[in-house]
Amino acid sequence: MLKPKLFEPIRVANLDLANRIIIAPMCQYSAEDGCMTDWHRVHLGSLALSGAAMLTIEATAVVPEGRISYADVGLYDDNNEIAMGSVLDTLRKVSEVPIAVQLSHAGRKASQEKPWLGGGQISPVHAQGWQTVAPSAVAFKPSENAPNALSTDDLREIRDAFAASALRAANLGLNLIQLHGAHGYLLHQFLSPLSNKRTDEYGGSLENRMRFPLEVFDAVREKFPSERPISFRISADDWVPGGLEIEQSIAVAEALEARGCDAIHVSSGGLHSDQAIPVGPSYQVSLASAVKQAVKMPVIAVGLITSPEQAESILATGQADMIALARTITYDPRWPWHAAAALGTTVPAPGQYLRSEPNNVRGLFRSA
Repeated sequence: MLKPKLFEPIRVANLDLANRIIIAPMCQYSAEDGCMTDWHRVHLGSLALSGAAMLTIEATAVVPEGRISYADVGLYDDNNEIAMGSVLDTLRKVSEVPIAVQLSHAGRKASQEKPWLGGGQISPVHAQGWQTVAPSAVAFKPSENAPNALSTDDLREIRDAFAASALRAANLGLNLIQLHGAHGYLLHQFLSPLSNKRTDEYGGSLENRMRFPLEVFDAVREKFPSERPISFRISADDWVPGGLEIEQSIAVAEALEARGCDAIHVSSGGLHSDQAIPVGPSYQVSLASAVKQAVKMPVIAVGLITSPEQAESILATGQADMIALARTITYDPRWPWHAAAALGTTVPAPGQYLRSEPNNVRGLFRSA
């Protein structure tokens, strides 16, 4: 019997992954001054034992002002690096899963309150808020404080900050860096004509709008060991008239691949408050499929992928090379076990958990 596509191994540059299940980055809003806490140790520790092929650390800011909220993780100073290193030490004691980090700058969507405290922008005059920045002085919502438009000197500093964080990620032994160019954050803000109104070499044409994200990629590639892969997460459609659409996103993917990008994670939306997203099962998979037809690097699909059969169909029909889970695996941290059982294959599990194998699916587990 053929192994399900979902559980076939795949190679991303020099990184071997045991299957096609990726744990997507999920913000926890539980850091202190950019430093990971015991919450991250427990949260990521549980996911590290899930049976997924790779675990991705949440959006990690390259400067304090690049955090989505005051409670976001950063990798911009020694304290951040030490705290992340401590969490990684724990994870590596219990699991051999490859670990990635998503490097990010929130741009105009920074200075936010925690979602369960109501969300929304915190004013820069508030103790927990700060002045945001963006390609142009255009607020995410009319009711919000407008960001400061970045100067070319500011862009150089942010580019250098991405590179410095990449070096810290290398020092921590992280297996992969994902650059966050999606969901309305800074790199996405440069790509979209809705948020980028610049008239210099960083605005106007698509070639100009992608200039800064590509410069960031080059800077990170220079600092991160050449044998370790770098991926990019893109919002392939803004779901707003006049915004970024799939044809332009394909051009961005092609430009990234030409520069040595090793994989692309295709999401959508997040840039504009008027977005009309057609949310439903696999609602972003067609975007991933369109990108996959244009590039050779592995393509990751994400978005309301909830059942093993659904995930297997996406891969078996060639619409993507891997699937990423966020809300699904938060709800069910053993989803890969259950997917293996549903698809009639085996999955490695820690020896401590082997006795949990249900009687009706004997043969599911093999020792990790």
